[in-house]
Amino acid sequence: MRKNIFLVIALFVATLNLRPAINSLSPLLDTIREDLGMSAALASLLTSIPVLCMGVFSPFAVKVSGRWGIERMIGYSLLVVGIGISTRLFTHSTFVLLVSALIVGIGIASIGPLTSGFIKKYFPDHVPSMIALYSIAITVGAAVSSMVSIPLEEYFNSWQKAVGGWAVIAFVAAIIWWIMVKPRSESANGSEIQNRPQIKLPWGNRSAWTLTLSFGLMAMLFYSFTAWLPLMIQEMGYSKSYATLCLTIFVVIQIPISFILPVLLKNFPSRRVWMVGESLFMMVGLILLMINFIPMVSVVLFGVGAGGLFTLNLMLPIDSTNNVNDATSWSAMQQSAGYVIGALGPILLGWIHDASNSFTPALIGMLVIIILMIMTQIAATRGKLVTEKSQT
Repeated sequence: MRKNIFLVIALFVATLNLRPAINSLSPLLDTIREDLGMSAALASLLTSIPVLCMGVFSPFAVKVSGRWGIERMIGYSLLVVGIGISTRLFTHSTFVLLVSALIVGIGIASIGPLTSGFIKKYFPDHVPSMIALYSIAITVGAAVSSMVSIPLEEYFNSWQKAVGGWAVIAFVAAIIWWIMVKPRSESANGSEIQNRPQIKLPWGNRSAWTLTLSFGLMAMLFYSFTAWLPLMIQEMGYSKSYATLCLTIFVVIQIPISFILPVLLKNFPSRRVWMVGESLFMMVGLILLMINFIPMVSVVLFGVGAGGLFTLNLMLPIDSTNNVNDATSWSAMQQSAGYVIGALGPILLGWIHDASNSFTPALIGMLVIIILMIMTQIAATRGKLVTEKSQT
């Protein structure tokens, strides 16, 4: 592990960039809407476009990586993320801001699924630890960008600089990636690049679909909770500042969970037990929210469950495959269809709320999703799923 310390650093810095482009906008959305004259529906696209891109463009990234290599694709994708974010520095129209969301989404969509193949290739004996590092980096990027956006806007007196300045981190990450990873990959691959097999997604594999559904249901719950939590808490009679604090805690609590989980998995490696247990944490959190118990307690419980499930779901494609190509393709399919499913969550919850003028039916719907998710998790962890890989 020590000899790959540069790869660890490069991976951490690269994955830091998977959320700031999305999370930095949320605290400033009111200001942006007022400045550009955006409707609420149009503003929601700033979040939904990158999420949908994660689903739509993941398969293309995997196919291209079969020709160019995982390392090179991640390096290029960091540059795409940086370019997408930097356009916001000069944004004075809704169209340009939406285009930036599309560019950023394409870059993020390319990095996400390729990370699993990268971990499978360079850290086959340290999968839980490296997936935890990946999860921590994403969470840190999300938490910091959420908390710092308003102070940056006040300091620069410009929301454009507050949301566009995150491009610096993306470009620095790209430089670090090319310095620390690219030479290693070239020396390791050599002439193998010319003979690299074409990577195909396992659309016809039922086991891969089970993993994908598990990830998708988790994403539905996560993005629904993220999108509507502040309004849920405000409708309970709490202030906007308290609701924002709860959202911040929901994100931050996932960081220690990502640290602790690999240690727990070493002593008790059963994926099924941990996944079902984390789902029950989420269920209890929703029930407490439904009965108007202290929201902070509900947020902590839901955050513990969400943080653990994200890490565990990312491990499943690596656990269930025997080589780098399969790990990459299974992960790409998981995140491709999974994020499309996840993007539907906030929309469905909003529709239920509008129809009932209450979040109670929406919370009941989320409880039903958790029950379905637990059933899927049991199926996804019924044993070594690679027995079906020959069908791909």
